Amino acid sequence: MSDAQQQERKVSDLELGVVGNCSFAALIDRDASVVWCCLPRFDGDPVFHSLLGSPPDMEDGGFFAIDLEDRVHSEQDYCGNTAVLETVLHGKQGSVRITDFAPRFFWRDRLYHPNMLIRRLTPVSGTPRIRIRLRPRYDYGAALPSLTFGSHHIRYVGPHSVLRLTTNAPLDYVREETLFNLSSPVDLLLGPDETLHEGIAHTARNFEERTRDYWRRWVHRLAIPFEWQSAVLRAAITLKLCTYEGTGAIVAALTTSIPEAPGTQRNWDYRYCWVRDAYFVVRALNRMAAMRKMENYFDWLMNIVASAAGSHIQPVYGLGLESELTERIIPNLPGYRGMGPVRVGNQAYQHFQHDSYGNVILGVAQAFLDRRLMSPPTRMDFLRLEDMGRQALACYDKPDAGMWELRSRARIHTTSSLMCWAAADRLARIADYIGEPERARDWRQEAERIKQVILERAWSQKRQAFVESLDGEYLDAGVLLMTEVGFIDPNDPRMVSTLEQIESALGRGAHMMRYEAADDFGEPTTAFTTCSFWRIDALARMGRREEARDYFEALLAQRNRLGMMSEDIDVKTGEAWGNYPQTYSMVGVINCAMRLSRSWEKAI
Repeated sequence: MSDAQQQERKVSDLELGVVGNCSFAALIDRDASVVWCCLPRFDGDPVFHSLLGSPPDMEDGGFFAIDLEDRVHSEQDYCGNTAVLETVLHGKQGSVRITDFAPRFFWRDRLYHPNMLIRRLTPVSGTPRIRIRLRPRYDYGAALPSLTFGSHHIRYVGPHSVLRLTTNAPLDYVREETLFNLSSPVDLLLGPDETLHEGIAHTARNFEERTRDYWRRWVHRLAIPFEWQSAVLRAAITLKLCTYEGTGAIVAALTTSIPEAPGTQRNWDYRYCWVRDAYFVVRALNRMAAMRKMENYFDWLMNIVASAAGSHIQPVYGLGLESELTERIIPNLPGYRGMGPVRVGNQAYQHFQHDSYGNVILGVAQAFLDRRLMSPPTRMDFLRLEDMGRQALACYDKPDAGMWELRSRARIHTTSSLMCWAAADRLARIADYIGEPERARDWRQEAERIKQVILERAWSQKRQAFVESLDGEYLDAGVLLMTEVGFIDPNDPRMVSTLEQIESALGRGAHMMRYEAADDFGEPTTAFTTCSFWRIDALARMGRREEARDYFEALLAQRNRLGMMSEDIDVKTGEAWGNYPQTYSMVGVINCAMRLSRSWEKAI
């Protein structure tokens, strides 16, 4: 099989494993090829980018492959409740196991999580013949590295950074991509241009053992439901892998430019932190008692609040609080399955999305009420949040781009008004808790004022539903969040009717479309997985649990072999589309399982 044929096969779907350590992450296909990895962090330069193709005028590159001669089939799974991935390649002459992980463990009383990918190759049967093909690229595939060599390492020197492969494999075989017999284990450590302090095999083995132990201990502390435990644990680990330890930010996904649907131009860069998406992630992890994430995210959010100083909050920021995420197109990468464009940056940073104020306050509200935190919020933190609340009061009835980030149309979106109400409501609750009764009274009055506007203007007598904008006429699955944030009783006749109308117009079996009105690119053609989970949650709240369970089981069946989901699903083929893994989707798995599962007391 030629290189070109192999590359075509390797980007054919989103059956990708994820390894990482909350510093960086790598996506690995079912044949053990690393097809996506950005350094030095999630939104950095993809040194492995074959998921989005290679420049047409250059030799194929942007991948880290372990090829087995006469490969017949492969198996792939995670090692128990860890982020350590194992792929077994079976061939006519033998089999090889590839163990992939990024080191993460406590060392010298602190977390150790270097930008290092470790690949351990072990012969399983026979005499497997393998070829190691390590072809990093820089500047989004535009720059080839220059190579220098040592006795046990190869340095891949790029314009702005250097990668070092340290290995006990024959260096000549790696350098020349020579096919050779794998008669004994081989370790490949790819990371910073630094010398190892101990032997190669010892380091790889030690790091693997300690990384496995870290993940097992992390999972051991989680509170999980009785049912669907495997699905929930994999979702939780995946969400953890999408968090950036350095600042507390949470990316919406690890990729850019996987189309929401084939040939639609709906290709976006999701490697940034949306305050909306991150709130839902933190809330899901909180439900599982993963408290440390809430503390880290609280710090990240309060930096945004302090920097804003009472002015406009962007819906999205960089991992290091970067406020400018200028969007540009990378012309030399053809895109996923050749479906460009490949975009870097996201225009949404320039948008006015008024739900951001509510999402900020919702994201930190529990921190004020939870006595377990090591560094609880202060009164000054509350006063700064009040600045966000005042912004919400000023814009709850003003047009914006909405939560779906429409680029050429502004309306007074119901979900934006709803989250402005949530901002005032949660400020009232926080004020009550911290002993500020007058402030609590004032915020409660403001919340009630906003609520009455929404109830009067978002309800459509014609559609018998709450609609997507005040005084509007179109349906939108986002209004199902009314029950999620406690705005209205789920059994209120208006909410029951709203769900019925949304199901009728937007439901596609177990799946849900986002909205019925055409957007900048026409009408959406794939279901948005998060909306499907919102429908399940709403059904459960209304007492329709068996129906909700059936839909939930159907959605779980849409996960890939490793238990992960992207953003969108083709309702006809079941094929995954959109950026991957999508945190919104993994949140849905956790939330619905927690709501629908039988209790431990009733199960045992």
